[in-house]
Amino acid sequence: MTKPLNNAVLSLTPDKLLDFQHSVANIEGLVSLTFGEPGFATPAPVKKATIQAIEEDRSHYGDSQGEPKLRSAILDYMADRYDLHYPSIDNVIVTVGVTEAMQSIFKTLLAPGQGLLIPDPAYGSYFSALSLAGGTAVPIDTAKTAYKLTPALIDETMAQTKEDVHAILFNYPNNPTGVTYTKSELEELAEAFKRHDLWVISDEIYSELTYEGDHYSMGKLLPDQTIVVNGLSKSHAMTGYRLGFILGPSTLIQQIQKVHGPLVFAVPTFIQDGAVAALQIPKEDLSFMKVEYQRRRDYAKKFLEDLGFELVAPMGAFYLFAKLPADLGVNGWAFATDLAHQAKVSVIPGAGFSFFEEAQKFIRISYAADMAQLQEGLQRLKKYVDKQRAAQATAEALSEDMEALAD
Repeated sequence: MTKPLNNAVLSLTPDKLLDFQHSVANIEGLVSLTFGEPGFATPAPVKKATIQAIEEDRSHYGDSQGEPKLRSAILDYMADRYDLHYPSIDNVIVTVGVTEAMQSIFKTLLAPGQGLLIPDPAYGSYFSALSLAGGTAVPIDTAKTAYKLTPALIDETMAQTKEDVHAILFNYPNNPTGVTYTKSELEELAEAFKRHDLWVISDEIYSELTYEGDHYSMGKLLPDQTIVVNGLSKSHAMTGYRLGFILGPSTLIQQIQKVHGPLVFAVPTFIQDGAVAALQIPKEDLSFMKVEYQRRRDYAKKFLEDLGFELVAPMGAFYLFAKLPADLGVNGWAFATDLAHQAKVSVIPGAGFSFFEEAQKFIRISYAADMAQLQEGLQRLKKYVDKQRAAQATAEALSEDMEALAD
């Protein structure tokens, strides 16, 4: 064939997270502390409802926007959990996870070349989705404000950028840092979003994993310009079900549906039936997961700090964004690659989450895995670090001996 392929795809940079994961996937005996894969089984009521749906031949096309029963359950869930109220099921689209939700939203909000503010660091797959939609990333460096977005940073970026910025992608609790926001901080940010007339894409997929205080949705503060994105992957250990949802003003939802429909048509009906069951599980029946995640967080945080890593304060989600100690170098990609090959434990290089050089000094560690796997992975990391430091000490002693002989 001599006909060229789509240049937009040919020029697309591969997803750095997936690219790194693929590069180490064939290492035998690898302990993975990479992806946010909950170390819990999907709740029994969800499995039962899904199996029942299949047995009852719920295997035909569903409502493209989402089965009415599920959209109604989503409204009830968001009202109960976050006091977030929408007038009808017309305010909801059921999506194939948050990934598809983002693609549909980007294609709706952004014409080719238009800008999207992205507080940096951010989940790396956002960048690929934005490129596919033809939008332009306008990163905001949050490293200088303890990895929290502030109104001043927004004002500064908007004053300096030459891009035609239409929206901001705001994820909290944040992947990869675990940073989240108080109600008062969100109120100040909402004023900035309103001042700059920005659509707010509020990715709240980790809302149920907020360890310090309660999660407060941006949808409550700016209902007319906020698109809330959430799902069941993290809160209900349902990553493989690929069940996400979008909530927002009905007029905007109608436009997003124009993109969602052709992209996937509809989420499988038996998955949607399982999701209805998930949303009806009492909050207290799922609270053990958050308690366990917090236990793992505290264990891993202390372990890494004892090794000399600097950590962004993790207040939610299930990740630690850790800066390499000075004696271990400044290249997180090289560190993570060597760690995988030498110690057989995988973490994600910080460069996969950022446009800025500072992130290259970081790695992201997921503590979503079960405690035994987390402990094994961290013990392997410690042995690797101890070995590197011993080798450095030996090299320094040898150098001193050589200098002494030369004298």
